[in-house]
Amino acid sequence: MIARLGSVTARWTTLVPALAVVLLVLTWGRDLPGAVVAVVTLVLAGAVLAAVHHAEVVAHRVGEPFGSLVLAVAVTIIEVALIVTLMADGGDKSATLARDTVFAAVMITCNGIVGLCLLVASLRHGTAIFNPEGTGAALATVATLATLSLVLPTFTTSKPGPEFSTVQLTFAALSSLVLYGLFVTTQTVRHRDYFLPVTRQGDVITADDHAGAPTARTALISLGLLGTALIGVVGLAKGVSPTIESAVEAAGLHQAVVGVIIALLVLLPETIAALRSARRDRVQTSLNLALGSAMASIGLTIPAVALASLWLSGPLVLGLGSTYMVLLALTVVVSSLTVVPGRATPLQGGVHLVLFAAYLELAINP
Repeated sequence: MIARLGSVTARWTTLVPALAVVLLVLTWGRDLPGAVVAVVTLVLAGAVLAAVHHAEVVAHRVGEPFGSLVLAVAVTIIEVALIVTLMADGGDKSATLARDTVFAAVMITCNGIVGLCLLVASLRHGTAIFNPEGTGAALATVATLATLSLVLPTFTTSKPGPEFSTVQLTFAALSSLVLYGLFVTTQTVRHRDYFLPVTRQGDVITADDHAGAPTARTALISLGLLGTALIGVVGLAKGVSPTIESAVEAAGLHQAVVGVIIALLVLLPETIAALRSARRDRVQTSLNLALGSAMASIGLTIPAVALASLWLSGPLVLGLGSTYMVLLALTVVVSSLTVVPGRATPLQGGVHLVLFAAYLELAINP
């Protein structure tokens, strides 16, 4: 019975990514009727689940923290490509697209995903246990990247408005790459044990105990299918975005809600993978996924849009408004207090979720 279920899972997780890409090719750049949008949405959901499955296969093969790094970087690279493509389309909204997308990713990961994982793990296992050294290092990097890229442009005076000058944008892009590179080196080489799950006695879990590791060939196939599924997820999300925009406009909501919905769709694979790890009492893996995604979103997006701005016309607005800066500062403070003890109760999870709900409310009613 188990073998049969495994065969069925392997079959649909192989077919759905290919179907998503085929559907993406057939629908790209076209106005979609309601029936087609419904089909695209179903395939999009299937591609998300397939991406999570293949990411877990790869993670099981390479071990932590490499596994969570694979999913975070893969999703972010495709997300960056989507941002640059939308910026190339032009329009009045493209000036703030990178800022809105990056900030949405930070709020979703640092408050939405972290809050859900802490709440699930603590309700299921009493308390959520993780390594404060690794999580603290990740949080410090995210806070620095967010401040340099999203806060400072509001206060610089070289250009009018919340924009960087060319020299400042170059510095921000290089700093993002350097910090992200240093973090990945620390996570995977120098202090890998800081980012591994820990037991309730504080011992590092160096191996997964729920099944035998897949073969190298299986992991390579899953890596390819993971990339295919993620291309389908991001591409189909862009395809349904006009329908989402129309629905948001018809409901009288603020335009920023569109960016939040698209970001939620793109980050759905990481959310599901993180929740699964939290249920298995591997909270450190969940936090690696969440904070790693936030870090990759800033560390890869800012250099990409800085490079793209060389040939794209129009301004590049990166600075946050005062309301979002307050929310970012509160997120950093609360996250620091959550990380320091190395364990969390449902209260900490609830606090992060309330911050995430505040962000969503402000996106709807700025």
